[in-house]
Amino acid sequence: MVVFSDVGAIIEHLRTLETTPSVEAEGFTELDHGLQTAAILRAANPDDLELQVAGLVHDLAHPWDEPGQPMHALWGADAVRPVLGERVAMLVAGHVPAKRWLVTRDPDYRALLSEDSIMTLAAQGGDMDAHEIAWFESLAHWEAMVELRRADDGAKVVGAIVPGLDDYLDALERVAAAHS
Repeated sequence: MVVFSDVGAIIEHLRTLETTPSVEAEGFTELDHGLQTAAILRAANPDDLELQVAGLVHDLAHPWDEPGQPMHALWGADAVRPVLGERVAMLVAGHVPAKRWLVTRDPDYRALLSEDSIMTLAAQGGDMDAHEIAWFESLAHWEAMVELRRADDGAKVVGAIVPGLDDYLDALERVAAAHS
């Protein structure tokens, strides 16, 4: 696992994801997925740079994890926390339990999941029990975690036209500067 020491290292890693095939869809890269997630969140929350940045980086640890992706959210959170701060890290870490929460709380949600997301759900813990639901709903920013998760699910469109990484450099720098 990697822990980033500055925003330049995060940007460099994101650029490598431009050529890393996504686990989400054929003909799609990990960076495509992050950019689509960030664009959805930017449209819905234009003033919440931390949420947009969390959407951009939420899956940056996919290449470090094994099939089923059981650890990528926690590893990604740990990797960006020193640079992007606690809230971004919490949102990144929370996008997996948010999927589990949605599957448990929203009867129609499971049908929206991609084939890969259904497969990883089992490796990530499956449906939540009552104790896990209470725990999740007690987390700071749990609603934003759910919003990130919903954007994540909608960000799997091969060929979608969204702003590129250069469009998010200022947001990355501003979030990093706020936490240095």
